[in-house]
Amino acid sequence: MDFCDVVFPVNLGALTYHCPEGLSAVIKPGMIVSAPLKNSITRGIVIRKASRKHPGTVKDITEVHNTTPVLSSSLIRLLDWMADYYVAEQGLILKNILPKELLTKERIRKPRGERSHLIKNLSAVANNVAAVPVDIAMVDTVKVSMHNSAYGTFLLHAPSSAYAQSFVLNTVVDARNGIILVPEISGLMPLYALLKQRLGERICLFHSELSKGQRREAFERILSSQSDIVLGTRSAVFSPLKKVSFIAVLQEQSTSYKQESSPCYNGRDIAVMRAFFEKATVLLTSISPSVESFFNCKQGKYRLLKPASQARKLHVRVIDMRYEPHIKPYLSKAVIDSAKKYLSGDGKILLVINRRGHSTLLECPDCNYVAECPNCKIPLVYHKQDMSMQCHFCGYKQSKAPEVCSRCRGHNLKLLGAGTQKVEEDIQHILGVGSLRLDSDSIKGKSSMRTFMDHAGTNEQRILLGTKMLTRRLNADIRVSMAAILNADHFLNLPDFRSAEKTYHEIVSAADKVAPGGEILIQTRMPQHDVFKALKTNIADGFFREELRRRKSLLYPPFSRLILIKCISKNDLTKEIMENVKSPGEDVEILGPSLSKNKKEEYECRLLLKSPNRGQLHAAARSITAFFENKRGIEVKVDVDPQVI
Repeated sequence: MDFCDVVFPVNLGALTYHCPEGLSAVIKPGMIVSAPLKNSITRGIVIRKASRKHPGTVKDITEVHNTTPVLSSSLIRLLDWMADYYVAEQGLILKNILPKELLTKERIRKPRGERSHLIKNLSAVANNVAAVPVDIAMVDTVKVSMHNSAYGTFLLHAPSSAYAQSFVLNTVVDARNGIILVPEISGLMPLYALLKQRLGERICLFHSELSKGQRREAFERILSSQSDIVLGTRSAVFSPLKKVSFIAVLQEQSTSYKQESSPCYNGRDIAVMRAFFEKATVLLTSISPSVESFFNCKQGKYRLLKPASQARKLHVRVIDMRYEPHIKPYLSKAVIDSAKKYLSGDGKILLVINRRGHSTLLECPDCNYVAECPNCKIPLVYHKQDMSMQCHFCGYKQSKAPEVCSRCRGHNLKLLGAGTQKVEEDIQHILGVGSLRLDSDSIKGKSSMRTFMDHAGTNEQRILLGTKMLTRRLNADIRVSMAAILNADHFLNLPDFRSAEKTYHEIVSAADKVAPGGEILIQTRMPQHDVFKALKTNIADGFFREELRRRKSLLYPPFSRLILIKCISKNDLTKEIMENVKSPGEDVEILGPSLSKNKKEEYECRLLLKSPNRGQLHAAARSITAFFENKRGIEVKVDVDPQVI
């Protein structure tokens, strides 16, 4: 008798089924089959022939739905690796690898062609993204690795995002079965326009905004080899290409590659592992590489490509807010004078302040009381459009700002600090020019984002203002004459061991939007910080070396591994965790538990596990999840290699 292990797109591991005599010769690993699961017939994927019958009653597979596998052997290996590494059930991994449309009985009508917004102004967008000259010798180095069918990972430290795009375009034209990943959907269009012109029907788009029919059509085009180059966001790394030869990951440092829901995988890391299993070449690109990738180059795991001849010299001005004359508490005279200079011509300016809302603090000067979130104990932010007080961490909202101090009953409450809404008001008053604001308050859907981009690209909009969301999503063809980071210290003062690295990434990302001859201004009260020194001298290696030295002394990644475990319940689990969760050995450090409330008013107990030994770290995580596994009313989430702790 033949038996198969089948994985279903639910939170379960593989289950063993019997292959009936008529289907035994047909079934292969990677095929879609139907089999009984609980009280219904469900579609799943055969991942392997079982070596022996499992004890107990084994049910029969009822149907095979295709003649060829939809998952290759390397993708099945990747599925198994992800389940082990991310401490997740195989079914949860499968749910992310395959679109649910392929595992449902419903037949979805195929769309006729692409959506209008994808083909709108195709040639215009392509013309705006200039073909930047690249180092051909470096391109050839990547191509040799690709054609040798050997695993290799390259890190391109590009002088600009345009250079990185041009480098990928020059490489992928010779690829067969390639994947190109970008972190944000907004960054797909310029690349798609260029690839469509060069590759025609070989290029296929895959991202979360596609309709059900478009997702299904995309997969069928890939499976039939009609399209062999896939361009998309994080999930495109799972494209069912038969034999991948090349994977490009643009802006590899972006946190958008990290999935927030379970399984919390990182698309960049999955790209490297898939290439390893398929003996393919990976090209990671960035204008400010992650510390981990830089370290992997130092260790010889990756090969660094740094085109020195194309190095871009940034004109960086660091404004010391302790001594610089102020127009507003958060706005220096130097920034305003520079803005006036560029606006007097045909210039466009970019202002970044990473705080949304109007005022960031409501304080009583009589008793020093600050309005706080009752759950998180952090200051509430005032939003002027609905006069509410909001917590930007847990989502708590107070419908109206108080008029009386709850501590001393005084009436002298003051709104302090500035978010994007207040900056928008003050800039209009000071410069007499309206601005276009982008933050999560102003953008509520796909159509509003497209409207913003359409307006941002016009000459009428001279001032673009927003949070870091603005620099991440601004179209590649939009350039400004001046950029200013108004609260650089906000990034640095976050309680995160990666705060300096993230500050560096955000500022370099803003600088990338500045046209040649322009400048970037950084307001800070810590002008001697290593981040600002590196930006002024344009020597990134010095910053990376200092950051690695600091992390090594604290035993933080890349010198150790982290796993964040969240135990979510209606009750406070702190006491139970402290009594029952112990470190399994000297090499595993457990930090916490720390307690907070989420947007559903549930308690979240967080444990951070740290160890230089990956095996012991994962064993500790599994023992903790096993302890809570059968306890009702408790949800456990595991985040391996967390980006936010």
